[in-house]
Amino acid sequence: MARLCLETLDDFPLVEPGDDLCDLICASLHAAGQSLKDGDILVVAQKIVSKAEGRYRTLADIVPGADARALAAETDKDPQLVQAILDESTEVVRKRKGVLIVRHKRGWVMAQAGIDQSNIEGGDAGRILLLPEDPDASALRLKEALEKRFGVALAVVIADSFGRPFRNGTTGIAVGAAGLESFIDKRGETDLFGKKLMVSTIAHADEIASAASVLMGQADEGKPVVLIRGLDKSKHVPASALIRPIEEDMFR
Repeated sequence: MARLCLETLDDFPLVEPGDDLCDLICASLHAAGQSLKDGDILVVAQKIVSKAEGRYRTLADIVPGADARALAAETDKDPQLVQAILDESTEVVRKRKGVLIVRHKRGWVMAQAGIDQSNIEGGDAGRILLLPEDPDASALRLKEALEKRFGVALAVVIADSFGRPFRNGTTGIAVGAAGLESFIDKRGETDLFGKKLMVSTIAHADEIASAASVLMGQADEGKPVVLIRGLDKSKHVPASALIRPIEEDMFR
């Protein structure tokens, strides 16, 4: 019988710039009488990684350029917010009133470059939170710090909530990962009947992030870390491998 166990680290504190996530996770585990074991996977909400890394901006400090002002008028958005979005992006993919979809400078296609104002101290006063500068590197640093503390082999996934074309609602995806195979290529293997697989690839880290997001929630749950046991981590492939190259985009 296959079995997968997911559990939250409850009563996790609010994270401030400069906080050591390894210390906070260790304290939370200790308070719960828990430890980490070989093969464990920790899924960490992007928001607390960004907060610890100080990825804040304040709208009042942003001077919108002509492009941002024009785009703000088209989308009915704050020009300073639009400028912040453009600063984090390489391309505007779609736009309409209330919606601005861009290609983030790290390759993700997403609403307003992942910039967030919810569950942020000072969000009502114009404080915004950006995605981590390099989520794969952030995941690797946290993985190595936790492994040093516990003397075990771990994996870390940094999860965020994304919308998807042609589907309502958001779901958890991996924006960063270390210690597991984020993207699994099954092409060349065979199915149950010996037929060769031609197109089967798996967004493994996204599946893990989505499972964890069921427990993390999207509102006031305050459960930004989920511990997963029962998965084979296998080899390391970063989450950046999940980004489809522009030349393979069939919907543009």
